[in-house]
Amino acid sequence: MMKQLVLFLSLISLVFLTACGGSGGSSNKGDKTMYIGMVNPPASFNPINSSDIAAQYAERFMFDSFLDMTSALEFKPKLADSIDTTDNQTYTIKLNPKAKWSDGQSITADDVVFTFNLIANPKTETHVGGNLSPLQGLDGAGKLPAGQTTIPGLKTVDEHTVEFKTQKPVDPNYVKEMIGTKVITLPEHVLKDVAPDKLAEDPFMIKPNVTSGPYKFVKYSKNQYVQYVSNDKYYLGKPKIKNMYIKIMPAPNLVAQLQSGEIQMNASFGIGDITFQDLDTVKKLSNVNTSVEKQIGFQTMQFNTKTIKDAKVRQAFVYAINRQQIVDKLLKGQGEIVDGPYTSLNPYLDKSIKPIPYDPNKAKQMLKDAGFDFNKTINFVVPIGNKIREDSANIIAENLKAVGVKVKTTTYDFPTIMQKGKAGDFDILLIGFTMNLDPDLSSLYAPGGTYNFMGYDNPENTDLLKQGKSEPDATKRKEIYNKLQNLWEKDMPVITLYSMKEIVAVSKNVTHGGPKPFGTQYDLQDWDLKSK
Repeated sequence: MMKQLVLFLSLISLVFLTACGGSGGSSNKGDKTMYIGMVNPPASFNPINSSDIAAQYAERFMFDSFLDMTSALEFKPKLADSIDTTDNQTYTIKLNPKAKWSDGQSITADDVVFTFNLIANPKTETHVGGNLSPLQGLDGAGKLPAGQTTIPGLKTVDEHTVEFKTQKPVDPNYVKEMIGTKVITLPEHVLKDVAPDKLAEDPFMIKPNVTSGPYKFVKYSKNQYVQYVSNDKYYLGKPKIKNMYIKIMPAPNLVAQLQSGEIQMNASFGIGDITFQDLDTVKKLSNVNTSVEKQIGFQTMQFNTKTIKDAKVRQAFVYAINRQQIVDKLLKGQGEIVDGPYTSLNPYLDKSIKPIPYDPNKAKQMLKDAGFDFNKTINFVVPIGNKIREDSANIIAENLKAVGVKVKTTTYDFPTIMQKGKAGDFDILLIGFTMNLDPDLSSLYAPGGTYNFMGYDNPENTDLLKQGKSEPDATKRKEIYNKLQNLWEKDMPVITLYSMKEIVAVSKNVTHGGPKPFGTQYDLQDWDLKSK
């Protein structure tokens, strides 16, 4: 019976591999196929409303941003040749005149204006609205007043040129990063007749059939793989890899499939993390090049400020957590501890703020002083997929129990985590981010922000976020964000648990391409494999 079961499982595995094309390299026709390992499934393929990193990563194979950041605040052209300003208030986007949609139609200024107005429409569900909020006529969420559908000051200059105005002078690096690298243009000729309030439900957002990037969508087999084929008429050059797959799998499978050649690399941005317990194993693989890289990503524990209302209680929870143990035990020392959202790679990190230390005795006393109800059971919500984060949840739960806090841990897949977060169905929730180098984090801390599952709403915070976003002078911005970091330390709506370095593992068959701290997907058309 056992032999029959093993044979059955082997046949199933063979069928799956055959369906995905087997190991990477050239097929009988000479077409090359690459496989990338990822642990989180994408929630959708909606370029203006994908708040999960897995979806954003998957979309960038199909859709181009205006610019890409290839190193800290160094921007290179993609869909746009440039984004320029002479006064920090009137900005001009010059599109690449060769750019075309995958159906052959030109990508024009009308597509850009259509997309910006669609994002700003009060009826459109989007996670990038805040990125446009500095524009004239928009509120802090990047929305127009009810009944309005066009952004004042946004206009088509010619077929390949767009102009927009901001309410006040804005740091050009903000515009280049938060709009240039984050806002994806949609095809007007495909979506113009879709009602804004129905956009999220449109089939295009599940199976995008007209795209701007180096790859075209073929198929998504839920929780298994995303399949792409090259866009041979891509305006930046025909991709060298014909078939591209993102394979979704549990984190422990990444190493085994790197060794077997079933994947050629792991995904970056925290969605393809190899555990540090496996680092020595990966380094010994003869067919893989391995490195350890710093990143701007970080893992957080969010507090539901509606159910854990006292900031002193939230602070006490942080004192109770042994974050150094997480870094030493789970990351093998390959990480750093910061309290806020800026890692040591970010020039806006206020280094004068020292991380809250592990002090369980102080945590107990603070909870008693705050009148914490020790009979209350804390609903601790944890995503599955990232093994290190799952293991850190076990340490956190034990730490909290050690100071007398009752904890019930529940785990869910990532799409469900996003639903739980938006519904406020948690007391504490683990979630990781790879945000921006620009310091604006309105999406995390502003009322109504895409990732503000905490329900955090402090008028002082809101005002400082607005000031920081609209301040064009870098030195003055630094002062504003220092104030914010001190305020967040006091209010403690969310704590950064750790920022881990990233294990990058790439097959030696890959001649170009792979994860990088910045600009991983900048030149996807040039990614390549050795010919067999």
